[in-house]
Amino acid sequence: MKTKNTDLVSLFEQALTQKPNRALDDIGIVLQVGDNICHVSGLTDVVFGEEVAFEGGNRGIVFSLDEDFVSVFLVYGNIPVAEREIVKRTGEVFKAPVGMGLLGRVIDATGRPIDERGDIDAQAYWPVEATVPGVIARAPIHEPLQTGVLVVDALVPIGRGQRELIIGNRNTGKTALVLDTIINQKGKNVFCVYVSVGQRQASVARFIQRLQQYGAMDYSVVVSAQPSDPVLNQYLAPYVGCTIAEYFRDQGHDALIIYDDLSNHAVAYREMSLLLRRSPGREAFPGDIFYLHSRLLERAGLMLNGGSLTALPVVQIQSDDITAYIPTNLISITDGQVFLDTKLFNRGVRPAVNVELSVSRVGGAAQTSAIKKMTKSLRLELAQYHELQDFAQFGTELDQISQQKLARGERVVELLKQSQHQPYSFVDETLILFLLKEDFLDDIEVQFVRLFAVQFVSYVTALYKELYDEIYSSKQVTDAQVDQLRAIAKEFAKVFVPNQKI
Repeated sequence: MKTKNTDLVSLFEQALTQKPNRALDDIGIVLQVGDNICHVSGLTDVVFGEEVAFEGGNRGIVFSLDEDFVSVFLVYGNIPVAEREIVKRTGEVFKAPVGMGLLGRVIDATGRPIDERGDIDAQAYWPVEATVPGVIARAPIHEPLQTGVLVVDALVPIGRGQRELIIGNRNTGKTALVLDTIINQKGKNVFCVYVSVGQRQASVARFIQRLQQYGAMDYSVVVSAQPSDPVLNQYLAPYVGCTIAEYFRDQGHDALIIYDDLSNHAVAYREMSLLLRRSPGREAFPGDIFYLHSRLLERAGLMLNGGSLTALPVVQIQSDDITAYIPTNLISITDGQVFLDTKLFNRGVRPAVNVELSVSRVGGAAQTSAIKKMTKSLRLELAQYHELQDFAQFGTELDQISQQKLARGERVVELLKQSQHQPYSFVDETLILFLLKEDFLDDIEVQFVRLFAVQFVSYVTALYKELYDEIYSSKQVTDAQVDQLRAIAKEFAKVFVPNQKI
């Protein structure tokens, strides 16, 4: 049989199109490596976000598809990668371990344990990037997530499934606020995930020690990305934590996730973008930084199946400037913010929540009826107090009504102060706010206001336990119970001895 040269060429071309050599397409070679990023040639069919495996045992994620090579960020910083090393496609995306076995554990952004307690008991591995639930799959927020912090639960209520931004300067109590929130979830069937991004190892260790001290690690997971970790780990940590929290949500449970903080997360992504030679934009951040955080925070919400995921992102600002790029992005994404003021903090107001700049767009839908009944005019009284306080600084003589408003405002501010790691139940908060609403604190000296309120709660709990339990079970305060509380308050005022401060 004779075959022409042209026939051989056509047969060869036909064989290549019908049976391509997939093995050649799935293998690449490292061209250049440095700063935890490498350029790989030969991975012609690789896709964005795919995980690749290196011959030396390291792994990486593809973040840029150029014409001649792809850019891969390395997952592990302690495994060296050399030039001309072989790289293989895995055909999968980066996945995080999920399951009830993670409760009480501390892991890094790669899913490896860093608490020296053995291997992770993972029930499954889920992709860290997930489709955001649509509007049809969500339910309106109607149930509160009690933080145990009086000023937050009374004036800036947070609902299960809400996204509430915690914003403030350095050292204003942001982490302390979220720590108290986690501690307060004990016995409430809420699983908590704390994500530390770029925090010092000593700070994270103290945070975990506090959780263990108050028994909160039993229902918590800590994901830590330290400043010394590869920049990819700091980028991945919030997504890994969110994936773990979504597992609890999809099982029908309520989950709470805290990102501490997203300003470090944005800086890590900016570093990655500059390494990829992407054009910097406002404040040197890349243009897709908004999408970075929106696709993360939009995963929070209350689902129709009963599960919920509440997100409390933390962001650090400088000089109380909330108009910077990242804070304004997050304010527009979230359902409100709790602003912690440096001036209030230095004045001894703890927690230093600035009520005027703090807001919850869910509002009263995330409050129990009992607390809502006691806080109808509280925000207005605080606003009037701060306005009169600024006016009184000029030495102007005030009329009697203004002096009364100033005196009442001082008592409101004192009452809203709260010691750290001492969260209130919503019944405690209701009883404290009742004293303010019914004017039982007007005759008490300012320095003894909190002592009076705390001892009144103990008095009711000890002698009128049935009334306390009725409010706890119904989450409402009837008119008859209000009358009964008035009588109890008058009775307690006769025996109260202001002999100490708290």
